[in-house]
Amino acid sequence: MKKTSFILLGLLLVLTSCAPSFEQRDEVVEEAPDETGEQETAIIPSYNISEENYRVMLPYKLSKARGVIVNQVANRLDIDELEEGLRRHSKEAFDPDQYYFQEGQYITQDIVYDWLERYDADQEELGLNPEIDDASVVEEQRENPKYLSHILEQNYLVKTNENVVELGGVSIGIAMKSTYRFQTEIGGPFYYESIPEDKMLEEGNEIAREVLQRVRQIDGLLDVPILIALYREAAHDSLVPGSFVAKTVVPGDRSSIDEWDRVNEEYMLFPSSAANAKYPDISANLNDFEQDISDYFPNYVSVIGEGFYINEQLRKLTIEIPITFQGKAEVVGFTQYVYGLVMEGFQTHYDLEINITSSDEQESLITRSAGEDEPVVHIYH
Repeated sequence: MKKTSFILLGLLLVLTSCAPSFEQRDEVVEEAPDETGEQETAIIPSYNISEENYRVMLPYKLSKARGVIVNQVANRLDIDELEEGLRRHSKEAFDPDQYYFQEGQYITQDIVYDWLERYDADQEELGLNPEIDDASVVEEQRENPKYLSHILEQNYLVKTNENVVELGGVSIGIAMKSTYRFQTEIGGPFYYESIPEDKMLEEGNEIAREVLQRVRQIDGLLDVPILIALYREAAHDSLVPGSFVAKTVVPGDRSSIDEWDRVNEEYMLFPSSAANAKYPDISANLNDFEQDISDYFPNYVSVIGEGFYINEQLRKLTIEIPITFQGKAEVVGFTQYVYGLVMEGFQTHYDLEINITSSDEQESLITRSAGEDEPVVHIYH
């Protein structure tokens, strides 16, 4: 029987005592001039969490459009995936070995709010959502939904030979609705209009072309490569996020989009009828897993799974197991049991994360990276 690896609290103290001195090991560079025309001192950390992550410039700069996404995107899961997913897709255009991440510094809060409004020819409004004659009429709203929810900017900096970092690329995520939720009067009932994906793509294509034209007019963005990705939001009450559906990279000397690359990604909820129909093997795997747990632990509640698929291949499976515990020994025993089930019942070609919780608190964590044989276990104290 293979030995379980427990990461104890004492390990944190060891890691803390062995932490590197950033004053000695960080590399200090000069950033390229910002909108004030002045250079700023910045730091590039010498260490990275992993080779797959971008190093982040310090001091950390918040987005110039900070806060807009929370007000515009209804589902918190979509907010996280829009940000994390855009970084993931950016790696294909901007190599993490060469580029450093920074939140968007060019598209401001005011600009985003202006672009998210409806177009108004009479008022010469800059809104990118469809014009409407009378917003108090239900059919007018249904025929002219607001497709666009948010525009997210991310910057990717590159170091030059002169020990200066400058903007090397920009990624723009365009969040589009899958369902339009609206009111015709304040305090009135909510109405819902489903937006087919092909219609969303058609509108998203036009919005992206206009966004690119406007972005090229912003000082500093005239000639940098730009990745544009279209994101389709999930429903407001969805337990899994939406996904990116298309992307394109526009070279620095171009101001038009030639073609899109379709993106085949999705998040799947387990258990669900959709999961049973499309991914029966993983559904059966989780059903067996749930049955094994319920046979031995009467306080068990349920298993909730989220699968992330690319081209219909499972890349990551995240599982939450909420259970009522009577003491720490029970937590350890339950975690050991689940560890054994993982070793015997889950394949290793995808990342696996199991969160064991009690009363909304994390009790333990089991993780295994794709290709690894043994999971890593963390018991919280």
